[in-house]
Amino acid sequence: MSDSVQEKAALSSLQQGDVILYPTEAVYGLGCDPMNQAAVEALLAIKQRPVEKGLILIADNYGQLLPYVADHKIPMDKRADIFSQWPGGVTWVMPAAATTPKWLTGAFDSIAVRVTAHPTVKRLCQEFGGPIVSTSANLSGQDPVTSITQGQEVFGEQIGFYVDEPLGGALQPSIIKDAMTGQILRG
Repeated sequence: MSDSVQEKAALSSLQQGDVILYPTEAVYGLGCDPMNQAAVEALLAIKQRPVEKGLILIADNYGQLLPYVADHKIPMDKRADIFSQWPGGVTWVMPAAATTPKWLTGAFDSIAVRVTAHPTVKRLCQEFGGPIVSTSANLSGQDPVTSITQGQEVFGEQIGFYVDEPLGGALQPSIIKDAMTGQILRG
């Protein structure tokens, strides 16, 4: 299946409220429309992950994340560090906009966001017109799947579409940092 055919099928799945499995910089991810509560709940059920943990949003550019982030709360002196590491494998935990749904933030007043450098995900977010949920393709507590075949074995028909494209070549999942303090939370 060509890249554009795959991306159209993945886009259609997202628009229909399905969960997709797709490549990221280091691991395969599970994703869905962040504003579709039923889709997010389905993703959490597939992963066996509690909603309280919150989720990551992945986007083509920072502008796609602005509806979810309380941008005005991020000090100017922190912005250079944030933007110098995007696009790429750093996820930043930022203050969440008051309108960001709790099914994304979980028990927190913050939202984890990343601007990706992965060409497939960039194109998918461009076509979708916004960010998508990005969480590692695994059952909670287990290692992420390392291939589409393994993903199909673990998740089967629970996934609306499998984007069969290569990973980005990073050796580990994204580092997670607190945007307000610079503290490394994962990585």
